[in-house]
Amino acid sequence: MPLFLAACTKTGAVLESVTPAGPDPYYVAMYGAKPEEQFPLPATDIRKVEERFFRQQVDYHRSEPAGTIVIDTANRFLYLVQEGGKAMRYGIGVGKAGLEFEGTARVARKAQWPRWTPTQSMIAREPDRYAQYAGGMEPGLTNPLGPRALYLFQGNQDTLYRIHGTSEPWSIGLAVSSGCIRLFNQDIIDLYNRIPVDTVVVVLQNEPLMYPQRQVPEWVARQINPRQPAVQPASEAASLPQGQAGAGQPRRPAMDI
Repeated sequence: MPLFLAACTKTGAVLESVTPAGPDPYYVAMYGAKPEEQFPLPATDIRKVEERFFRQQVDYHRSEPAGTIVIDTANRFLYLVQEGGKAMRYGIGVGKAGLEFEGTARVARKAQWPRWTPTQSMIAREPDRYAQYAGGMEPGLTNPLGPRALYLFQGNQDTLYRIHGTSEPWSIGLAVSSGCIRLFNQDIIDLYNRIPVDTVVVVLQNEPLMYPQRQVPEWVARQINPRQPAVQPASEAASLPQGQAGAGQPRRPAMDI
């Protein structure tokens, strides 16, 4: 017994277990698997996601009425305005179309597990990639629209502007595609369940930056501009989304969705 006590108290310090740092369990549960879906959704890996892009209720100081969707493209946030000066805020990824559209629209249609069809201009530009989907891509986990889509119209005119999920969660917080507004799959399901058809959508451009913008990873930049060097640093390979590191080129992002 004396030897045991000496070993435990020699330094006078109390040994404590150390819990590895990681995402808050609250957010881990928020972005967990959804096996009840038509196509069971796996959990989203949020270990490298900045906390500001997680779904959360925040103070809201603009004047839009409750129930309005407000998209701040510069800061990569979508707000669903609530009562009492609050809003539910979602992190988003934006693309070329998302950076061109500005003004007010309405949600004219909501779809669960939608089909996706490339535009004629996309097929003409890259037939090897998109011609196979000219008749539409079946819904599922690899469909670039994800589990839900909101279709925006001005009057009876389709703006071709969409709010949808994504098969590429690494793109949240970035402006990398030629498409519209993408949310984490769990977030687009949450938003879909909160809003009715004819919800007003306000798209803002050039809002003052609240945070430093997230930089496009080098491996994504090379897909956008193939003339950049194709050598992949070891440190970069370690940071690639799961399943994309390793031998050969990483999978091309869905740049035009």
